[in-house]
Amino acid sequence: MNLRDIHTPVMLERCVELLAPALQRDGAVMVDGTLGMGGHAEAFLERFPGIRYIGLDRDQDALRIAGERLAPFGDRFIPVHTVYDGIADAIRGAGFTDVDGILFDLGVSSLQLDMADRGFAYAQDAPLDMRMDQSTGITAAEVLATYSEGRLRGIFERYGEEKLAARYARAILAARAEAPIERSGRLVEILSAATPAAVARAGHPAKRVFQALRIEVNGELAALEKALPAALDALAVGGRIVVMSYQSLEDRFVKRAFADATRSTAPAGLPVELPEHAPRFRLLVKGAELADDAERARNPRSIPVRLRAAERVRQAR
Repeated sequence: MNLRDIHTPVMLERCVELLAPALQRDGAVMVDGTLGMGGHAEAFLERFPGIRYIGLDRDQDALRIAGERLAPFGDRFIPVHTVYDGIADAIRGAGFTDVDGILFDLGVSSLQLDMADRGFAYAQDAPLDMRMDQSTGITAAEVLATYSEGRLRGIFERYGEEKLAARYARAILAARAEAPIERSGRLVEILSAATPAAVARAGHPAKRVFQALRIEVNGELAALEKALPAALDALAVGGRIVVMSYQSLEDRFVKRAFADATRSTAPAGLPVELPEHAPRFRLLVKGAELADDAERARNPRSIPVRLRAAERVRQAR
């Protein structure tokens, strides 16, 4: 398996451009909160020969593959098996008090999508697992077997922003009364049968439900809500963070965290902003950047990406 054939890092050059000013010094430390197969990591380790690179991933298959890929970099690469909300412990465990660069490439990885037996892809029939860390936690099949109709509807609405959430939840309960829903192919059949023809023409009926199940199984938004403040706190002055999101819920979390970090805390009505009230961070890009047309054509997985970036400009008091 050639990793470069199955995994093209999204917006790689833009990530390098944004993080480069923070990584120039010898001994700079970078954290990759979503290591995956190590595509971004390899590029940063090659281009910045003085950095140490802490790579976090909950997926043990990803850590193994990235470890093999990054072995030539020796102890400059530090792998850590953890969810990204464990970023503060990972940094301390590697022997550092703060870091200079942080990258989050959120969502499901190329490895998880391309390994059919993981159950992430609605286009491939496979057991409904969807756990990013297969050593722990509840599977998607268990969610479908045990959640009430109301709870299923809730996760489809919240995490999938699915307008047919109620209809799909009812269909799942009716189907599971006949036989357990254990494979992605059967779930797709159930959802397709419950989808009005006019809606089906607008896009695959399973897309949002599969997204919602994946987020629920892996606790992704809860982890992100903890990870972003911890990541911002870990940055040294002059340190930079880049976050790439692939769906609107993630991007709203990132937008809100960055807005809080770049906001003055001065009480309303003060004639002069005191230094201790000045924002701790500044935004490096206006709004959310998209991949350019060339990359979107070359790498379809870059099409939904929304990139945001910020720099720490002063230490918290």
